[in-house]
Amino acid sequence: MTTPWSVDTAPGPHAVRIDRGEWFDAVRARSVPYKIYRPEVLSEDKYPVVVWSHGLGGTRDGAGFLGRYLASHGYLHVHIQHDGTDDSLWRGMPGHPWDNIRNQTIPWETVRNRYLDVTFVVDQLALMNNADGLYEGKMDFTRLGMSGHSFGALTTQVMLGQLAGRETPEDLHDDRFLAGILYSPVPAFRHQMGGRDVYASINKPLLHMTGTEDASPIEGFGIERRLEVFECAGGGDQHVLILEGGDHMVFNGSRGQLESYDDIGVHQDIIALLARAWWETWLNNDADARAFLWGDGVARYLAANGTYRRR
Repeated sequence: MTTPWSVDTAPGPHAVRIDRGEWFDAVRARSVPYKIYRPEVLSEDKYPVVVWSHGLGGTRDGAGFLGRYLASHGYLHVHIQHDGTDDSLWRGMPGHPWDNIRNQTIPWETVRNRYLDVTFVVDQLALMNNADGLYEGKMDFTRLGMSGHSFGALTTQVMLGQLAGRETPEDLHDDRFLAGILYSPVPAFRHQMGGRDVYASINKPLLHMTGTEDASPIEGFGIERRLEVFECAGGGDQHVLILEGGDHMVFNGSRGQLESYDDIGVHQDIIALLARAWWETWLNNDADARAFLWGDGVARYLAANGTYRRR
């Protein structure tokens, strides 16, 4: 099998199938749509599971390039959708989605429900794993990862230990996750506690991905604020990728109001490859993947396309 540290970004050996559905949380009277990218033929083995959460105004359909690539290499990549911070913020309204989103105030309870969705989803996956059907016995919850883009990255930060809430800090983390990937980390700039105190409770390995042009399309902050998550997270094994010329939406696979640029394909290959190396390290305990990430392999692979740091 082709390995990621050989810097071959071709799809893996598995044809990919997509399953869609929706879970209903009776306690919160709330539906959570999902979209699972998986190997088309599931063997008798158990598979590592990665949850992916969309950004503000997004849907479970984002980052398809990531879902397909990781599923082709033997992962179950579970994309979930959060009511109230998804396309319900702009669907059916005149004008551009981003303009509609800027004009709305999202209540804390809606944000809190987004975070609670993740723990609910893991519980539902566990039920699916224990029920008769295609996924019975196929998920390995000792190899569980969390990830997301933008607001989904913030959701990942909270799941891995960051305190949540603007008034009274609340711990909503889920200890079942071993590690995470932040595709455009989000600073806690509205949190009353401020930087280091907020992030210090993050206690799991994180791969932070951003770009030199990674400005928020809604709030305007840029890479300098995104890097404070990397700099202040309390847990060890914090890594950061900075794509030269990479913007906010390259991690999601859509453009919104942003113009295209020549390096999108190259950047998405880098994003997918490093994501796989990260998950191979933390979910599959692969020593070669670890050597790639901890040695000079990433720097040599990136060349002029970006920089990579660890702390």
